[in-house]
Amino acid sequence: MQLDRQAYLVRFNEGKAAYAAGDPSDACPYDRIGDKEQRFGYRYWTRGWNAARSQAEAHPQQSAPRTGH
Repeated sequence: MQLDRQAYLVRFNEGKAAYAAGDPSDACPYDRIGDKEQRFGYRYWTRGWNAARSQAEAHPQQSAPRTGH
């Protein structure tokens, strides 16, 4: 695998999708202390997961419309 921008975007989007699916941050399929490819995957998967969480926290969805009461 080449460790380039395309691979970065794939891992980043995998992390975002995992957050959207409700997976916890420690569900990363890549090893933080593995070989170069595993560390690359871990780094950018985690960044994607964190970015999705930050976006969700910054723009929480309202569970019910306000009625003014």
